[in-house]
Amino acid sequence: MQKLPLVLLAPLLLTLGVTTLASAQSDSLDPLERLLKELTEAHGPTGYEGPVRKIMRREFAPLADDLQTDGLGSLIARLDGGSDVRVMMTAHMDEVGMLVRRIRPDGYITFQTLGGLLGQAVINQRYVIMTRNGPVRGITGLKTPHVTPQSEREHLHDFDRIFIDVGARDKADAEQRLGIRPGDPIAPDSEFMKLNDPKLYVGKAWDDRIGLAVEIEVLKRLKRNPPPNTVFAVATVQEEVGLRGAQTSSHIVKPDIGISIEVGVAADFPFITQEQAQERLGGGPGIFLHDSSMLPNLKFRDFVADTAADKGIPLQYEVLSGYGEDGAMMQRAYGGAPSVNITVPTRYLHSHNGVLHRDDFDRAVELVVEIIRRLDRPTVERLKSFD
Repeated sequence: MQKLPLVLLAPLLLTLGVTTLASAQSDSLDPLERLLKELTEAHGPTGYEGPVRKIMRREFAPLADDLQTDGLGSLIARLDGGSDVRVMMTAHMDEVGMLVRRIRPDGYITFQTLGGLLGQAVINQRYVIMTRNGPVRGITGLKTPHVTPQSEREHLHDFDRIFIDVGARDKADAEQRLGIRPGDPIAPDSEFMKLNDPKLYVGKAWDDRIGLAVEIEVLKRLKRNPPPNTVFAVATVQEEVGLRGAQTSSHIVKPDIGISIEVGVAADFPFITQEQAQERLGGGPGIFLHDSSMLPNLKFRDFVADTAADKGIPLQYEVLSGYGEDGAMMQRAYGGAPSVNITVPTRYLHSHNGVLHRDDFDRAVELVVEIIRRLDRPTVERLKSFD
């Protein structure tokens, strides 16, 4: 057998090493981690949540007494318990992404953002365009520093100056060979992994795939021992562009009380302050006390805090000036429903790689299960009453 020169062999060995490492890590995942990997790697930008809905339908089906969708595509799973008190639990399927605006004559793609993205998080990253012919991979191009003027180096990237390179020769090639059309959704392309710690998970779209996983685990536990109410676990759509799926599904569910399950904004990394966010990884689930879309019912807040204390679950408090979440729509449904937002702290939201901690997930599941188990009719009526 002919020997390869070391200069040619080294890149091959490096590639094989990376592949072997990724394969070994995948083989070592427990069932929950495999579900998290599947959820976070699924492509589901806002308005195009089909691949994620397919997973959620599969997971909800054996747990629910009824399964339906609303007119926008939110998936509603009903679990019957001890009364007709309607507890609505939500997490959203969509992730921030883009859609194809147009195909330039030279074959490069311009785009419209879907949800809150920063230009510096978009540049020089890998993406998947979801075409009628299947996925097409591309990268956001970046001018080399060798030819970038100093004024441009100091300037944040504007979206209208960013493009996607799909390897097309020209517009006709992108349309005919690759099947790309204006309006095709575009999702970040990023793989699940552990960050040198068995409990630190890296992935895209934790906002809000981790909330979906919480819903699944909560339903599993409630299925074994039904609660004193009827639970509606809803996987909503289009949260990132105005909480739209939560609005339409709330009109179907008509909740007496609402629990939104979301990602929290971790503030345990450099150059972020406690005035901007307060959560940290490993500190337990969080509860929002303020965001730009909702103020929680204070009786319900105290109920959550007391429940956490009773069960020995650490609870973090979060006050944000921005943000928006599905609890706001449940809170406004019909005559109004007491609502809270329970979170799993997460670093680096709305980018290709977020980080969260397994313990926070497990404790969030435990907390939400215990909250729902305590929501009998007298308790719900007390939370809804005003002196």
